[in-house]
Amino acid sequence: MDSDTTPTSILPAHACWELLRGAAYGRLVLCIDGQPEIFPINAQVDHGTLVFRTSEGSKQREAEGALVAYEADGVLADGSRAWSVVIKGTASTIQRTAELMSTIHLPLHPWEPGRKDRFMRIVPASITGRSFEVTPVPSAQRIPAASDE
Repeated sequence: MDSDTTPTSILPAHACWELLRGAAYGRLVLCIDGQPEIFPINAQVDHGTLVFRTSEGSKQREAEGALVAYEADGVLADGSRAWSVVIKGTASTIQRTAELMSTIHLPLHPWEPGRKDRFMRIVPASITGRSFEVTPVPSAQRIPAASDE
């Protein structure tokens, strides 16, 4: 990427967290049977961590105690800049009653039907982010219709 034509900014941690607070969804990355897998999830920031809901299954089992990555991205409202934030850390199921009760208020509504009664927390080891100018889309050239010939 040529920084002269596409200025990229490295985001400080506080800006990354602010962007994540407004992100509707992101992607959870983990390794299953030696292969990277990506899961779309909705997550919420909770005291410097991320919390998401899932069901009991491969995602929950493989994420438990594992190093994971979470990525979210978006475009600013005016469309001038895009951003991407990546968190790397360890995931674990929230099991203590007091901790679980403190996450109940988070607006974590599953996208697909079914029981999603496992709340998991990602404790970050690192958070990185960047933003960059969006390249304008060139005007489409008019292709003559068959009736124009």
